Amino acid sequence: MHEKCGVVGVSLTDREAARPLYYSLYALQHRGQESAGIVTHDGFQQHEHVEMGLVGDAFDQNDLDALSGANGIGHVRYPTAGGVNTCCAQPFSVSFKSGSLGLAHNGNLVNMEEVRDELAGLGHAFTSDGDTEVIAHDLARNLLEEDLVRAVKSTMGRIHGSYSLTIMHDETVLGVRDPQGNRPLCIGELEDGYVLASESAAIDTLGGELIRDVRPGELIVLRPDGSGFDSYQLTDEPQTAHCFFEHVYFARPDSVIDEELVYEVRRDLGRELWEESGVETDVVMPVPDSGRSFASGYAEAAAEDGAETEFAEGLMKNRYVGRTFIMPTQDERERAVRLKLNPIKSTIEGRTVTLIDDSIVRGTTSTQLIELLRDAGAEEIHLRIGSPEIVAPCYLGIDMASRDELIAADKTTEEIRDEIGADSLSYLSIEAITNALGKDHENLCLGCVTSEYPYDVEGEQTDREVSRPVIDSASSADD
Repeated sequence: MHEKCGVVGVSLTDREAARPLYYSLYALQHRGQESAGIVTHDGFQQHEHVEMGLVGDAFDQNDLDALSGANGIGHVRYPTAGGVNTCCAQPFSVSFKSGSLGLAHNGNLVNMEEVRDELAGLGHAFTSDGDTEVIAHDLARNLLEEDLVRAVKSTMGRIHGSYSLTIMHDETVLGVRDPQGNRPLCIGELEDGYVLASESAAIDTLGGELIRDVRPGELIVLRPDGSGFDSYQLTDEPQTAHCFFEHVYFARPDSVIDEELVYEVRRDLGRELWEESGVETDVVMPVPDSGRSFASGYAEAAAEDGAETEFAEGLMKNRYVGRTFIMPTQDERERAVRLKLNPIKSTIEGRTVTLIDDSIVRGTTSTQLIELLRDAGAEEIHLRIGSPEIVAPCYLGIDMASRDELIAADKTTEEIRDEIGADSLSYLSIEAITNALGKDHENLCLGCVTSEYPYDVEGEQTDREVSRPVIDSASSADD
């Protein structure tokens, strides 16, 4: 099961963790709309509340009041191909001889079935079909025989794939990022403690300061009294596999991921898009909201080159409709486009239009958007996409459809242009992505646009020699 989610963890000195966790999950709501959950520990026992729905619907005043303790973790879950019910909602909690354990996971294991079968053979019983429970059971088993740090090391050596985790063992909060850093995780400082989160926007929401990204293969242990944290570099891989799609689509533009402000990266990608395939039209407009930063950079680069084109909003968004990309069924996605966007005719009628979007996945949304603009009187519609063609599934945390659903998997750009009804269509090159991110091809996960993956996925090619994490002796550093 693919888990494209948001995770958070806090340790505070003298106040309850529930509300800071609740606010953090609100800041990460874009990363998951299916369920939300919080687990806290008050020094004596663990408390949890996990519910289906948006953050604001999953918790009420009584729920937060019952979540006592200054330490806790939280999770928002993305609708995926797995079970859509409370058994797969997180954080996942277990109790065992050496204490209690809560675990929140963003990512996807590529050897989940292997580890699950092994644990089942040892007597572990599973209640869900998710890989989060597999991680929790493996870690709980290791904690029976090893101290906290070595138990995490052992689990990291057993599980392979993509993961950023926040973990609560009794009242200790941990953060772990996989050895190649596929999924984001960062650490921030508050006036009265520390916070771990998928994105820095959650730290901003709490009035904190971003310290840095959690490094690939690093374990962060927050001190339960909120006084600091300890760092253990448990693996040291020669290459990273940062997900480029976080920068293109999923992350909030005001987040800093892997030391890059997402907004500026998207503007740079927009500038690259103009340089590679710019066309002078009367108006440049974004598909809100994720296309806005790209369109801003594109229009600015066009103006610098002397193009007489206007940057304007041509589609008005209904902000009470969720993201169409993460609607679980195709019928819901198609209906949501008309609910979500309405054209501004004065911007469009009788004019040539460049429409900027972040990506094309199935193609149905692009087709409907172009129909909207045609109906509103656009004379020409040139579609520019701020990412390369998505030709393959993501096995590492984004439920991006199978190959037979991906429009670019078996069609040329010209065929896609004809199918969606645009006058012209151009995508951004992979080289432009690497330029904007300032990273080599080898240090990014580009599997969905190259069909070559940084992890050993059954039936797929790898873009490098696959290695398993090398577990070094743990070293502690006070920060």
